[in-house]
Amino acid sequence: MMEDAFRTLIEQCGEDLERESLKKTPKRAAEAFAFLTSGYGQSLDEIVNGALFPAETNGMVIVKDIECYSLCEHHLLPFVGKVHVGYVPDKHIIGLSKIARVVDMFARRLQVQERLGQQICDALESVLKPKGIGVMIESEHFCMMMRGVEKQHSKAVTSHLKGLVKEDPRTRDEFLRLIGS
Repeated sequence: MMEDAFRTLIEQCGEDLERESLKKTPKRAAEAFAFLTSGYGQSLDEIVNGALFPAETNGMVIVKDIECYSLCEHHLLPFVGKVHVGYVPDKHIIGLSKIARVVDMFARRLQVQERLGQQICDALESVLKPKGIGVMIESEHFCMMMRGVEKQHSKAVTSHLKGLVKEDPRTRDEFLRLIGS
């Protein structure tokens, strides 16, 4: 069905689907789009898969520069950037790769950057129940670069803070300093 939708879209652009290099494009585009939106078929429990461990530290844990690729829900164009996550453990830490997988799960849905950051923050908070958590995203949006205002070097930056990272200026400053902001 998605393949048919891409076939119609390509035809509506005025292209000839019998052209040799376009014959398999609807199928390839449908497969690509299914991958780019595969986050809808994933769950937080499936991603975390029990990878919680007793916290032996109360120092901040940071995973920064997590590559992020998503599709803007307004134009279906990509936005790409980096996600930085920091948290102060309470009783548990999480496998570091799980943080990147949580980012991917939410990024592989039709998104706006502001909601993406909140979803990552809320999901990790619900699993870890940390003393505090922060998520910052820096992205370039192709809807601003390729169309509309056509600004090639602009970045959108969003932050989502909870607990100590929000309430304690020293903890917030530590988070911002450690992610290089």
